[in-house]
Amino acid sequence: MKKSLVLALVTVFVLETTLCFRTVVAQEEAFAGRTITGTVYFIGGPRPGRSLAFRLIIKRFTTPQEISQLNAAIQSKGQDELMRVLTRMDAGRIQIGNGVGVTANAIIATPGDGRTKLVVLYQRNLRFAELRYGSRSQDYPFGYAEMYLGGRGNEGMLIPAARIRLQNGNAWEVEDFGTFPARLMGLQVRGNGRNTVG
Repeated sequence: MKKSLVLALVTVFVLETTLCFRTVVAQEEAFAGRTITGTVYFIGGPRPGRSLAFRLIIKRFTTPQEISQLNAAIQSKGQDELMRVLTRMDAGRIQIGNGVGVTANAIIATPGDGRTKLVVLYQRNLRFAELRYGSRSQDYPFGYAEMYLGGRGNEGMLIPAARIRLQNGNAWEVEDFGTFPARLMGLQVRGNGRNTVG
């Protein structure tokens, strides 16, 4: 008997289009050019308890203008238009496991409570079986990561297959194709800022 997947709503966040320029510059100076490493621990899914290496290479942060473009895209035509606009962006690279990884299309930094919150949004690789057999997972074309750095320590979560909808006109609702998001553990910020990226 085939076990049905439970679709779990995991997070709702707001992308501000009026970010303070000084805040953006400060975050760029602190993190642009650095690499964040750690471990992805999968709580649910087909192989719960599995862990893989995690690596995020930050080239730059997504600008307020680009955030406005993403908001306008999802407000006008939904997820498909959001993906079309997102794929024209390149903020870094995200690697899960031993592969070469994929482009981290958007990396958004916001400060708060003595910590920095990073949101990473990217186009995930659809597997051949998903495309061939028309799996429902095709409706979840994004990858989404959320990290909190500094203060009480570094922590985060990862959604390998996500669907994004707009809620109340300004909040993004991120839905996971599975039971629980994966945990990001042992996160470390490496490098010396902009000097590490050529």
